[in-house]
Amino acid sequence: MTLAELDWRVVGEATDDGPTTMALEEIAAETAAAGGPATVRVYTWPDVLSLGYNQDPDTVDWDFCEREGIGVTRRPTGGGAIYHDHYADLSYSIVAPADAVPGDLMECYQLFCGPVLDAFEGIGVDASFVDAERDAVHQPACYLRALHPAHDIVGPDGRKLGGNAQYRRKDAVVQHGSLSVSLRPERHCGCFTGEPDTDAFRERVGAIDEYVDVERGDVVDALCATLAEWVDADEGQWTDDERARARERAESKYTTDEWVRKSP
Repeated sequence: MTLAELDWRVVGEATDDGPTTMALEEIAAETAAAGGPATVRVYTWPDVLSLGYNQDPDTVDWDFCEREGIGVTRRPTGGGAIYHDHYADLSYSIVAPADAVPGDLMECYQLFCGPVLDAFEGIGVDASFVDAERDAVHQPACYLRALHPAHDIVGPDGRKLGGNAQYRRKDAVVQHGSLSVSLRPERHCGCFTGEPDTDAFRERVGAIDEYVDVERGDVVDALCATLAEWVDADEGQWTDDERARARERAESKYTTDEWVRKSP
């Protein structure tokens, strides 16, 4: 089986709370594994800090997040925490059966990031994978961790524009990524204990609106279009059953302290 042989749907930009956002990806993996459509998806978070799977909860400034109205959840993927601003951040995911994608992780990253790089090109941003590993600036923050050529995307001046991560089940693969449309370093850095320096953040992290004059909606449209064209996806949506299962999964897993505040 190949990607081209699959039935694909593209789910356009939507916003759900953090736990539901992660639960929907898990349900989409179950749908794809059961023979239903594979999914490409573009979405926005409502001011949420998503922790990496093995992240120590003590690295989070919980008081700051509560005071600023920033939700906290945990991803099934590794890496550090990401502050997903409702305007500044744009996210995507690709969900497919495991037997339709390369077994090699690096090869799969290259394949799945292709349409994302095409979207950058379409809006006039000269983006590429970082050409060499770089040391971490602040380990708990995903955008300030060490950069890796396999999955970190940088702008023309070498600053990080996007990151990607995968998790693999026996029967499905999920890749999701976060792209910086704009920057709010004070809020991003404030989410962490040992608050990272905002100047260091600006030196490491770039944003689309710093490189080109483009509306956020145009970035959303470009990403949706390249993902859909990449796999010839039809416009789709979540089924009522998927929504119901995602709500149950969010309540039983992604909202619980056992998941969100677990120690590594």
